[in-house]
Amino acid sequence: MPNIKSAIKRVNKSEDNRAHNHAIKAAMRTSIKSFNVKVEQNDAAGAQEAFLNATKKIDKAVTKGLIHKNKAAREKSRLSKKLNSVSA
Repeated sequence: MPNIKSAIKRVNKSEDNRAHNHAIKAAMRTSIKSFNVKVEQNDAAGAQEAFLNATKKIDKAVTKGLIHKNKAAREKSRLSKKLNSVSA
């Protein structure tokens, strides 16, 4: 543990930021998993809602700098392929 006051503040702030980033990424992963569950159940309407929610969470993670924009594009492409297979 640091002794300098500003270093102590920095440690606390870093921990807060880590927790915040973890929460956003966890929410993103959870929304993707819930979408996959809807797809496996062949629930087209539920999958559409889950797709919108998942893409929103993915885009938020990109704007926060938690994932790369190419990873986001890849994830959204995979999700849309699954959505099209269910709705077709």
